[in-house]
Amino acid sequence: MTLSPPVVDTSAWIRCFHPAPSAPARLVCFPHAGGSASYFFPVSRALSPQVEVLGVQYPGRQDRRHEPCVSDLISLAEMIVPQIEPWLDRPVAFFGHSLGASLAYEVARRLPPGTLTGLFVSGRGAPTRVRNEGMHLADDHRLIADLARMSGTDPAVLADEEILRTVLPALRADYQAAETYRYHPGPPLTCPITALIGNLDDQVSEPEARPWADRTTGPFTLRTFPGGHFYLNDHAPEIITLLRTHLAP
Repeated sequence: MTLSPPVVDTSAWIRCFHPAPSAPARLVCFPHAGGSASYFFPVSRALSPQVEVLGVQYPGRQDRRHEPCVSDLISLAEMIVPQIEPWLDRPVAFFGHSLGASLAYEVARRLPPGTLTGLFVSGRGAPTRVRNEGMHLADDHRLIADLARMSGTDPAVLADEEILRTVLPALRADYQAAETYRYHPGPPLTCPITALIGNLDDQVSEPEARPWADRTTGPFTLRTFPGGHFYLNDHAPEIITLLRTHLAP
């Protein structure tokens, strides 16, 4: 959840901050609960022009704040699929953090086999691992405290009551989507899956992340970084290198 930078090219669902028509590959990024497409602006800037980065903008936040939030993850995935399809004209991989990891996986399941070159799932246990702490039923003060605890939100947002009032409905809907999501058995993916976690993240442990291996017939890799749920903020260069190596070797 960050303040939005200028957008070069925009649509309701898909944001392309740095258009790269000649890029050989694309990366589609799915934000965390309460997050927005602009969270991946630095990723887009770092990978362009070798990789064209797209950020998915969920309803109910920033310039879509007047639209109804979607609190069911499967429904949200099915809404995103047709928005992604026009961008599949070149090799594409998905990256999702937290809620975005589960969402990226469910969108990937709804695409033709072999569509993705890779799926990067960050800060999230495998779909078969259920963790419901009831945060979407908590009062506003507890939700805000949880945001502050995970250190994934711009302090300027937490300090501004007016901004908080506008973002809390989306945050609560996202928490509900994440906590009520349940895996339904189906064919595995065929692309490589890379799971990334922080070693101090109380939202996902290594035993919870390892079963992502069962969700693909392709290779599986688990990478652990020092840090908590938003470890990626402190290890951006390493993660950018990892993505670049996969997408534009």
